This record gives sequence, C-alpha cells and structure tokens, in this order.
Amino acid sequence: MTIQTPQDSVPELRTAFDRRGIRLPLSSILPLKAIRPSVKATIKYQQILASIEEVGLVEAPVVTRSAKQADQYFLVDGHLRFVAIRELGWTEVECLLTEHDDTYTYNKRVGRLSAIQDHKMIVRAMERGVSAERLAKSLGLSVETVRQRFRLLNGICEEAASLLADAPCPAKVFSILRQMKAVRQMEAAELMLGNKNYTMQFANAMLAATPPPLLAYEPKVAASPGTVESIGRMERELAALQMQTSAVEDSYGPDVLHLTIVKGHLGKWLGNASVVRWLARHRPEYLKEFQRISETTDVGSA
Repeated sequence: MTIQTPQDSVPELRTAFDRRGIRLPLSSILPLKAIRPSVKATIKYQQILASIEEVGLVEAPVVTRSAKQADQYFLVDGHLRFVAIRELGWTEVECLLTEHDDTYTYNKRVGRLSAIQDHKMIVRAMERGVSAERLAKSLGLSVETVRQRFRLLNGICEEAASLLADAPCPAKVFSILRQMKAVRQMEAAELMLGNKNYTMQFANAMLAATPPPLLAYEPKVAASPGTVESIGRMERELAALQMQTSAVEDSYGPDVLHLTIVKGHLGKWLGNASVVRWLARHRPEYLKEFQRISETTDVGSA
C-alpha cells in the first residue's frame, strides 16, 4: 500500500509567463489602451524616458498572443515604457510572453518603492561609485533632489526608520520628523502607522503638538499653554476620526455586496404588480424606499 504524503498532493505550480522571453518588432505589438499625448508631459513619463535612455530597459513589457493573427501580440503591461522606447527610436524590444490577457493583476499588484527604499537604493548606488549626476539623469530628477534623498534618514532614529520602512510615506515627512527627538519620532511613526495617515498635514499636526522638551531644537517663539492644549486635543480627535474611518473601510466591501444583492431582489419584487399594489395599500413608506434603492445606479456612493 502506498501512503500519499502532503507533498505528493500539492499540485504543480505553473508560471504565468514564459521565462525565456521573446524579442519582437514594435510593429507587431498592439497596445490595449491609448496613451493621451498629455501623458508625455508628466513627471512619471519623463522619469521612465530618462531611465531607459541612460540605463536601458530594466523591466520588460508583457505581451500575449493574438488569437486571430499569429504574428500579432497584445501589450498587457508596460504601455508607458512602450511609448518611451518608440520615442527613442527602438525598432524591437525584449518582452515577457503570457498566456493570459490579464492587465488587472499587473496594475493591482505593482510594488511601489517607499521613500526609505528609494533612499537605500540611492545610497547603495552612490557607495558603489555611481555619481549623483548620473543618478539624477537616470531617474529624471535634479542633482539636489538625489542628494536630499541620499540624506533622507539623517537625524532619524533607527526605530522610527524601521517602523516606516515599508510605509507610503512622502520624503518631506522625514524633514518634519527630524525636528523631533528620537522618543517623539517613534511616537509619531506609531501614530501614522496606527491611523494609516502618512500625510504632511498629519506630521505637522504632531510636530505642533510636541512639547518643547521633545523637540530637537529650541523653538523661537514658545507656544502658549492654551495653544498646545488645543493642538493636543485636535491630535486626539484626529486619531479617533482615523480609527472610525478605518472601521468603515473594513466594512465597506461587504456592505456594498449586500446592498447589490438586496437591490437585485427588490427589483424582482417590484416587477410583480401584486406586490406593488399590496405595498402601496398597506406600506406606502416601504414602497417609496424600495423604489429608491432599486433605482440606485451607483451602489458604492449610495
């Protein structure tokens, strides 16, 4: 008798694309969406164009075969890169070939670099001898911006930096945290994480509510006790509001699903003349609300 182990029952995982890649002429690739001419003036596009021109294409576009024409491919991911290489005069490009026309996964699961991850990338590059000028040209940034990102964590304690390592925290927030002492930096980082609020407004509010002993500098004009107390109360109220918002966000999806199902059932009931007559005679207030729900077009906003 053969005993089947848990490892034997695990199905074989399949990759979503061909690992070898495929080199294609640009003329055989058809984008799935049109890129407006105004996109070329955006900072994001200019950074992609500068990076490809200076370093080359780091991330290959993803294509899938056309079901009707064997020599045609649809562009699933990498539309801005495709426009950029075409503008640079490329005639062909190395692509990843996938069997699925799934643009949602690539757009939904894209990994954005946090400010600290961006800082570490720049530090590592400069430690290996890459000049700030070349990095600026490759990233489509000014030399001063690259140097500022290189010094991003100067004056930031290790604990606060560790807390915000993967958070979508703007770089300018760290200049605000730098004005606080280490203990207050950790408190501010924990508040931002707990409330999922990484905006400069929130950071400035915490800086304004910081007692003078926890500031990294001596304030030029001391705030009155009433002002400090008011700002502290606002900070607590804002934290409570953020908690309420998070709770609503957690229940938003199920609520919309339930409302969609209810809307469908009400539509069927109101299509029955007998049901409508009974409601109009016995429960006119219910009929009014049921009609309003069934006629709702945007369930999310409702």
